[in-house]
Amino acid sequence: MNIAVAGTGYVGLVSGVCLAQIGHRVTCVDIDPAKVELMRSGKSPIFEESLEQLMAENKERLFFTTDGAQAYRDADVVIIGVGTPEKKDGSANLAYVFQAAKEIAHAIERDCVVVVKSTVPIGTNDKVEALIRAELKHPVWVEVASNPEFLAQGTAVRDTLHANRIVLGVESERAEQVLRRMYQGFEDVPVLVTNRRSAEMIKYASNDFLALKISYINEIANLCELVGADIMDVTLGMGYDERIGNKFLRAGIGYGGSCFPKDTKALHWLSNYLDYELKTVKAAIEVNDQQKLKLLKKARKHYPGFEGLTVAVLGLAFKPGTDDLREAPSLHVVPTLVEDGANVHAWDPVAQERFQDIQDDGVTYFSSPIEALKGADLCMILTEWPEVIALTPEDFKTHMKTAIVLDGRNCYDLKQFMGTGVTYESIGRARME
Repeated sequence: MNIAVAGTGYVGLVSGVCLAQIGHRVTCVDIDPAKVELMRSGKSPIFEESLEQLMAENKERLFFTTDGAQAYRDADVVIIGVGTPEKKDGSANLAYVFQAAKEIAHAIERDCVVVVKSTVPIGTNDKVEALIRAELKHPVWVEVASNPEFLAQGTAVRDTLHANRIVLGVESERAEQVLRRMYQGFEDVPVLVTNRRSAEMIKYASNDFLALKISYINEIANLCELVGADIMDVTLGMGYDERIGNKFLRAGIGYGGSCFPKDTKALHWLSNYLDYELKTVKAAIEVNDQQKLKLLKKARKHYPGFEGLTVAVLGLAFKPGTDDLREAPSLHVVPTLVEDGANVHAWDPVAQERFQDIQDDGVTYFSSPIEALKGADLCMILTEWPEVIALTPEDFKTHMKTAIVLDGRNCYDLKQFMGTGVTYESIGRARME
């Protein structure tokens, strides 16, 4: 099939590359000429495992352009994968979706299905279809379908090629058959066919439920610290129950990234707009906002102020395997440390350049965790990169001026730190020295 993709962020680029991998001819469209040239050279604008490898393997049927009209004109399927960033009031900004829809309507010259992969509020696909049909320049059949993605940053390629389900939100059998053809190469993947609004809700309900699990277990971890329980044992015991499962029960300093923060806020905003409050989702948002400050609160028990202190910050991305900084705890922690007079020694294997564009003053960037630790009065672990997990108590004791380690990701076994002279605090567990 001939497929065009509007947008080359995580959703658009990964979707386009994976569809090329199963044999389709795919043209990815972006408005940024520099970004398009980068992708044409075989480089990915995002850090994602296996993505550049697949771009190289499929270069004969994978194309990149700024000319949307040319890409959309003869496509069997046009995928909208543009961003839906959060507005100040928490609602989703759909300007990019509607702009792409208008450009598609003006360009298409053959029957096609327009697929909305972007995460959009319930009812948006109806509006996109109405807009496209009103703006059509040629007498063609077109239907809009909702086909939400369920990829996770850091494992996006694997999540797409080996999906646990494909959701098709369609309003006709004809649109369903077109999309089934597009997904023929994805073998042994359950396909759920439903209407557009149910598909839109499946995406939001899924993401918000996972966010709920994270915020819930973080609250339990905070309580564990107060009552002397160990969150690692608690989650292990919970996870044996198949009704609960063990995924997304890892306590830490909150969720970040491009999905959970904005999707919880968007669904909460929508419910309020409809005069109904999703109290559980509201609570998850509030808990997560506070959890990002957890290490700063722990640090102030050791030092009344940060003026003149050297603080090593290990990890800047919101999770390992990605360079994404959106809603990362580092965006709250590092500026606070700098504002309070600390000298920050930062390290991250892939996100440093992006972070430096945001925060340059007061931060020195290092090429390894060990280098960042040298002379530090305090260490904060914000991302559980393998290089961080590989550190030993002796590394902290040898290189830090004062060996105080605040671990926001529970990277180590508590027993490692017994009797080492390193003060080690994590989330939901006992303090070790």
